[in-house]
Parts: sequence; structure tokens; C-alpha cells
Amino acid sequence: MIASLSGILKGKSPTEVLVDVGGVGYAVSIPISTYSTLGDLNSPVHLLTHLHVREDAMQLYGFATEAERRLFRLLISITGIGPKIAQGILSGISVSDLRQHIIGGNIAALTSIPGIGKKTAERLVVELRDRIGKTDSTSGSTVIPGDKNAEIRNEALLALLSLGYNRAAAEKAIRLALNDGGESDLEIENLIKKALKYSKT
Repeated sequence: MIASLSGILKGKSPTEVLVDVGGVGYAVSIPISTYSTLGDLNSPVHLLTHLHVREDAMQLYGFATEAERRLFRLLISITGIGPKIAQGILSGISVSDLRQHIIGGNIAALTSIPGIGKKTAERLVVELRDRIGKTDSTSGSTVIPGDKNAEIRNEALLALLSLGYNRAAAEKAIRLALNDGGESDLEIENLIKKALKYSKT
């Protein structure tokens, strides 16, 4: 079991990083919340990880905090939620907000999260309310200068595509998100979270 990785950040996108550990490169899927904590390329990085094993593949998922990893593991324990959906859920809402919605039984708020329908929201409340416990999370955002907006839009598009959305739906969602919030001083995490909400409808 690979529980964590410490190495050099050799590549990053909003949903995946490449970490060089002693000359071995590990591709690790991440949620947007973890992406916002990463440093520059070629800088040291430490990720808590979860190794998801299937008959035909093994995939590493990485997290900046134990709270993220713990909630990810709780999510994939629910019928109908696989690691890809759990990654998308954590990309669309903070750990603290998701915990509050589950503990409070807020079905309406849960169904507004990309990847969660009414039946799944009800299962989350029933199965996780007593298990979720207390976790702390910190949220950060990286402000992107306006002259990088084109690059940020492209990264957001790649993130949605990697989460399983088709290109037409992803592009439309990003346009709607931009119209909603404007294009000045884009924050990539916020843009992707907004786009995820639009892509659900």
C-alpha cells in the first residue's frame, strides 16, 4: 500500500500531478483543492495517497490533507460512488462544506454538488452522518493574473475532460461559469468548481 509520496513535482494539471520519487515518476490523480496547494514545478511536494486497485489497473489518488483523503475514502465506500466521482465531488466543494451538508442532512445542498443525485445524497446522509467525524480543512485559492486567462480556461477544459465530461458540454460549462463571474483575475479552482455546477445541468 502506497500511503504517501514525497518527491519533486515534475508536472501538474488541475486533476493530475507527476511526482519524481528517487528517479521513479508517479502519476497521481488529485482534486482541485489539492491542486491549489501545489508549488512550482521542480519544487518539493508531499502528498497523502490512496491506491485504488482494480482487476485491470491501479491508480494513485493524492491529497494535500488527511481530511481530504479520509472523506475520499468515505465517499468511495458508498454504493454508486467510484474514485473518479469522489475526485469530482471533492473538486466541486470544500471538505468542511461537504461535511456540514452531510451531518445536517441537507439533501438540497448535496444534490447541487456535481456527481450527486437525490438517491446518492440520501445514501450519503444515511451512511456517513455518524461516520464522518470531525476533520479540519483549510482552503486556499490561487489568483491568476488576467493575462493568463486563456491558459486558465484551457486548464479548466482539460480538467473537465479528465473528469469524464465531453468537450462540448465542458466548453459550454466554462463559458457559463465565465459569464457568471467575469474573466478578470480568474482563480482556476473557482472557475472549475463553477463549471462543474453548470455541467451538471
